[in-house]
Amino acid sequence: MLIGIGSKKPPEDVVDLLLDCHTRIRSFSRLAVRIAEQTEAGEKEIAEAAARVRRYFSVALPLHVADEEESIVPRLSGRDPAVDAALARMEDEHEGHTEDLRRLVEICAALEQAPSGLPAVRAELAEVGARLVRDFDEHLRSEEETIFPAIRSLLPEAERVAIFAELRARRRAI
Repeated sequence: MLIGIGSKKPPEDVVDLLLDCHTRIRSFSRLAVRIAEQTEAGEKEIAEAAARVRRYFSVALPLHVADEEESIVPRLSGRDPAVDAALARMEDEHEGHTEDLRRLVEICAALEQAPSGLPAVRAELAEVGARLVRDFDEHLRSEEETIFPAIRSLLPEAERVAIFAELRARRRAI
């Protein structure tokens, strides 16, 4: 089954919301790899899965990046040298994902329109998907180990609440 990414209860704080985003990033990058591996799925299932991957990485992921770069970085910067290094790395890695994400979205848009084209793009989709899985796993783990704990320990509750509201507002704006 290609489409099986569910949700649970709504997050109650900013770090929980960010962790939920990370779960979806991992799920959708792995879904791209699963699409590439399909030999038995029907065209409708391939098209629907490709559409979900395309939408996630072209709509939702940019919101998450904005969350981190516009709401988190300005508030955490300058509070701890190790956190500053992690923030700089995070922003560099965001830029480094751009080309693979662009290509993944292109491939999935094509499959959404013509799922019968999977054999022609299978190898590239598998390669791009696997690279994103690997890169995201490392990137997200780094954020979860350094940046997310810093949000909880270095930012007062009022700032965390403000960030949470900003993240929610970004999603309502789309």
